[in-house]
Amino acid sequence: MWTVIYIAKNKKSAERTQELLAQEGMLAKIQPINKSADKKDGYYEVLVPEGEAEDAQNIIYEAGL
Repeated sequence: MWTVIYIAKNKKSAERTQELLAQEGMLAKIQPINKSADKKDGYYEVLVPEGEAEDAQNIIYEAGL
């Protein structure tokens, strides 16, 4: 089960967050919140496996996001 841990304002921000988590060894994926919106400018969810959600949130917090 995947859990949303962060809402990014655009795809670039979501990809940076995903990359940050990957550097820490976490599996993460991104998906647009509104499927009909422009793929670059809409809001994106950053998701991680449910068991890693707390650790992922700590990584994001420590990075200042």
